[in-house]
Amino acid sequence: MTKAVMLGDRVVGPGEPTYVIAELSANHHHDLDEAIQIVHAAHEAGADAVKLQTYTPDTMTIDADTPPFVIGEGTLWAGRRLYELYGEAATPWEWHQPLLDAASGLGLHLFSTPFDASAVEFLDAFDPPCFKIASFELVDLPLIREAASRGRTLIMSTGMASEAEIDDAVVTARQGGASGIVLLRCNSSYPAHADEMDLRTIPAMAERWGVPVGLSDHTLGTVTGTTAVALGACVIEKHLILRRSDGGPDAAFSLEPAEFASMVSTVRECEAALGGVRFGPSDSERNSLAFRRSLFVVEDMVAGEVFTAHNVRIIRPADGLAPQHLPEVLGKRATDAVKRGTPLDWDLIGE
Repeated sequence: MTKAVMLGDRVVGPGEPTYVIAELSANHHHDLDEAIQIVHAAHEAGADAVKLQTYTPDTMTIDADTPPFVIGEGTLWAGRRLYELYGEAATPWEWHQPLLDAASGLGLHLFSTPFDASAVEFLDAFDPPCFKIASFELVDLPLIREAASRGRTLIMSTGMASEAEIDDAVVTARQGGASGIVLLRCNSSYPAHADEMDLRTIPAMAERWGVPVGLSDHTLGTVTGTTAVALGACVIEKHLILRRSDGGPDAAFSLEPAEFASMVSTVRECEAALGGVRFGPSDSERNSLAFRRSLFVVEDMVAGEVFTAHNVRIIRPADGLAPQHLPEVLGKRATDAVKRGTPLDWDLIGE
């Protein structure tokens, strides 16, 4: 049984509205005004929360240009030094309060991904609804333990992680004091390819760990997120940028505001379509019951005449006896004269 969690004043879990997170990440271009504009764009697009990333180049890596610290081929950032990339992408820590003020004024949650213990301590002072653990940090059990010790819900991305690694992270979070856990299915390539998302893992994760499961989506579009919701995702996280043409480390796999709004709209439509388990007519179908088939007399008949396949048929509408009674009717005699087009009922049927 999947147990719902609280994110601030929101219940997140099966049967609840999908919790949609707009990831600010590096899309601010080191301009606070632009970052605040993205917060407003997230609200207008229908997001529930905005997420930051809280680190400095020095808390992520060291300033070195030897091969281990230079990004290899196969990514958007090939050839760049890690330290230099993180310097470009980092959100200044002094921005957190004005961004929180902007989000709170719009009724949005704002929280962040800490990348070390100092970031956990810094963020905890803002009373966030949760902490987010990035997929690359899922194996950093001391970081998970530190974040969990603050008693908040942890949202943890699982890109690249084996079942054993997810087990370790979940156990560490629970033992460390986390008030709740949300796991996000994630493909940690940038951009991610749809044919490597394996979204059918989402219900398997929910059953395996008994926690709400969502999607951290790095694909180039909106279909993957909506599909994830159809498979039970309770959370969708997607990067948001004002204009992809402005560039930046994450621009290529970020949605523009109109695209983000379209994603939210299709997610809400998907939720509505999923509904619940129901058999029988919906409220709007009840009027259509009148157009089902039933038994009608289709030839004029005199009293005592035998009902046959020629003078009784199963046709629309539904005013007559149910079609299942046709074998009981055939061979019986009419109790009175019957006009063509008369719905058949038991009063018209004799022995």
